[in-house]
Amino acid sequence: MKRAVVLLSGGLDSAAVLAWMRREGFACHALSFRYGQRHGVELARAAEMARALGAVEHKVAEIDLRAFGGSALTADIAVPKDRADGEIAHGVPITYVPARNTIFLAFALAYAETLGSSDIAIGVNAIDYSGYPDCRPEFIEAFERLANLATKAGAQDGARFRIHTPLQRLSKAEIVRLAVELGVPVGRTLSCYDPSADGTPCGHCDACILRRKGFAEAGMRDGA
Repeated sequence: MKRAVVLLSGGLDSAAVLAWMRREGFACHALSFRYGQRHGVELARAAEMARALGAVEHKVAEIDLRAFGGSALTADIAVPKDRADGEIAHGVPITYVPARNTIFLAFALAYAETLGSSDIAIGVNAIDYSGYPDCRPEFIEAFERLANLATKAGAQDGARFRIHTPLQRLSKAEIVRLAVELGVPVGRTLSCYDPSADGTPCGHCDACILRRKGFAEAGMRDGA
């Protein structure tokens, strides 16, 4: 089986990506981060998803983005709540963590190169999302080019790195349906930006609103 590194947060999208990559026949090495996020409880869910969905292994990398702050997820800044759909759809919110996906993909690239893998998967989405610039197709294409230029495997050994983004152009409802089809235990995933210590979602942040909208439009009950 070909190996792949799958970025896994414990949320619905990344769990769906892990299940999708497994269906595609990859031996999946899940990679999560303890980066100083306020929703650190997601790591327990990530470990649960890795076990449930058949990852070969699950690593947690330690980096502390609180050193820079600049985000409601890594600094003492309130997470926006109860925003209207129009607000969510426009602009970059304060929950954006500066350069987070660039950093995460760089770690995933290093991990993949040590595994002899040319495949990395990430659950970015450019349809129903909160306006993050590092979720756009242009960013993924640029990083893929970088990966093939900046590594020994790409520059010398002839490897061709590919960043898999199976959810890139799906609506949240389509992601929900795909996750259920792939057997993801969706009720155990955690999407909330500001959950309680036991993992109970706040129900009011952008991520909770988008998730609720997705399940409603899919005609499914969250947690089923």
